[in-house]
Amino acid sequence: MDALLPIVVGLVSGLLSGLFGIGGAVVTTPAIRMLLGYPELIAVGTPLVVIIPTAVAGAFVHVRQGSADVRTGALVALAGVPASVGGAALTRVVGGSVVLMVTAVLIAYMAVDMLVLSVRGSRVAAEGAGVEEADPALASDREPARDPRPGLGRVVAIGLVTGLYSGFLGLGGGFIVVPALVRWLGFPVKRAIGTSLVAVALLAVPGAISHYVLGNIDLALAGSLILGVVPGALAGARLVAVARERVLSTGFAVLLLVTGAALGLTEAGILG
Repeated sequence: MDALLPIVVGLVSGLLSGLFGIGGAVVTTPAIRMLLGYPELIAVGTPLVVIIPTAVAGAFVHVRQGSADVRTGALVALAGVPASVGGAALTRVVGGSVVLMVTAVLIAYMAVDMLVLSVRGSRVAAEGAGVEEADPALASDREPARDPRPGLGRVVAIGLVTGLYSGFLGLGGGFIVVPALVRWLGFPVKRAIGTSLVAVALLAVPGAISHYVLGNIDLALAGSLILGVVPGALAGARLVAVARERVLSTGFAVLLLVTGAALGLTEAGILG
């Protein structure tokens, strides 16, 4: 069972990666630390190797379904490369326990942010439906215009922040990219998920190389995880096509909140 546990972790991670566009490390990092018992920095670095095939598999399905903005995803990744390398180097300075505590806090923050967006989106949708019943013309006037080509400055900013956290936290950055694309660029949740996977697939490479040089990656563990993540990512990406937007955003937020709380309590010594 011990040999199968990393594969099961990888399968769950891959499924959630394809479903929520997060690269999977938001689950893999806590699991490596809490379930498999590896040191902190191994839990930070190893998932970046696993993220690459996971995100590529998920991104491939999203691109084929037309639910990914490849240009925006590539720009986010390109902007984040130098920040990713710097973030990986910073882990050696502050130590693994600090990195995981920061990870827990950020995961919880993004969970609350996504829950707020989900509630507000539901209210706006309900108000819009009421206006449409009274006067369809007024309903169309209330719909905000969306720029099909997001501003370069915002895309670069998302890339820099994502790259730093990708390298520093080993999370691939998807848990930042998805909410940022929804909040800052007005992406629908499904399109944000697909675009995030494109960015994550590209951005994980420099981070993985940096952590390997620093000795923060267990290749044998990564191989076991990869056996599960690829089929999981393909299945998760296909499930997105039939899932409702509100279910996706709420599910994503709940996943982050539970994971962040569990990781924070473990690193604080409250959970075993």
